[in-house]
Parts: sequence; structure tokens; C-alpha cells
Amino acid sequence: MERVKLNAGKRTISSKGYLNRLRKEGKVPGVFYVKNSEPIAIEVLEKEINPFVFTADTHIINLNVDGQETSDCIIKDIQFDPVTDRVVHFDLLGIVKGEKIELEVPIQFLGSPIGVKEGGVLQIFHHRLKIKCVPANILSHIEINIEDLGVAKSVHVRDLELKDMEILNSPESIIVSVNAPKAVKEAETEATEVTQPEVIAKGKEKDKEEE
Repeated sequence: MERVKLNAGKRTISSKGYLNRLRKEGKVPGVFYVKNSEPIAIEVLEKEINPFVFTADTHIINLNVDGQETSDCIIKDIQFDPVTDRVVHFDLLGIVKGEKIELEVPIQFLGSPIGVKEGGVLQIFHHRLKIKCVPANILSHIEINIEDLGVAKSVHVRDLELKDMEILNSPESIIVSVNAPKAVKEAETEATEVTQPEVIAKGKEKDKEEE
């Protein structure tokens, strides 16, 4: 598991106006939580937190607060702007050595399913799985080989064998499947020209004068 440094500063103000000013300055507010300690309100540059959010791997973050306090942690929660998808708030959870933590780990799918080559459609239900383990066993990602996945076949949570960790998702939950192609009925129609006869409106003939 790769450890990456993140620099942060403490913040003492949490008003809506102040947080909006922070975001306009290219910063993101957050909170650092660690067991048996008071939460610490922090702020980081948006460009420094983004690599930990928009990634296919899990990282252990070495948090440096005001150049003095250093702690290992993971991202616990992220809030996004519903319009721009920019990070507007985040929570970090401090790691206690030897103590199990819960976190989400991204999945990497390996190979091209044989079922897709046969005309099936790949459907992914989970891009991440929630696991519980001690910090030393945290995976950067979970690899699932789907090369042998045929049409109408699926990979469930119960099919995975991960050592030294517990998967918290339901064992019956489907992770990925190859669905049978939908039946397509091709109807062959011949193009025919339909010519309607010209209709000429005729006025009523005047009745003959009575003799």
C-alpha cells in the first residue's frame, strides 16, 4: 500500500460564508477524525486532495497539519457539488496500528470476457467493495479476472477469496455479469411506391329545368 503525503492547515471558522470563500480560493474544507481524540477541522488545496479522490487505487494518506502533526489516515467520506462534481468537503479517518478499520476498496477487472466476444453484454454492479481489516492488510485495489465469464454468468461477492480481511457487502450481491444479448427481430420490408389516383372534385350538375 502506497503512502502519500497531504499537507493541510487547521481552520477555526466553520461558517457557511467562510467555507464558500475557501472554495473560491481553490481550497476544500475537511475534518480529521482519530480515536480517543477531538476532531480537527482542516483545509487543503483542491488540487492536492483530488488525486486521492479521482483514482482507481486506495492510498494511505500521511497527513501533515501545519507542518507539525503527522498521522496516517484514509479518506472516510467525500461530498461533491451536484452540478460540477468538484469536491466540497471530505472526512479523513486516522489509522490506529493493529486496529481494524472499514473502508471501500476499488475493483479492477482483468481481461475481456469470453461471453462478450460471443455477443453478450457486460454489466458491472459494483466498482468498489467495502472491507474490514487491519491497516497492514489494506489493498490498493481488488483484482477480479473476468476472462472466463460466459454469457448468463456472474461473479458474486461469495466467489471472492480475500485473505486477512472481511468483505462487508452481502455474499449474494452480484459484482459483474455478462447478460445474454437481447433478441433482435429484423423485419424485411419491400419499399413500394403507393400512388393514389388524382381526385378531381366536380361540382354537382345543375338539375335540368322541369318541363
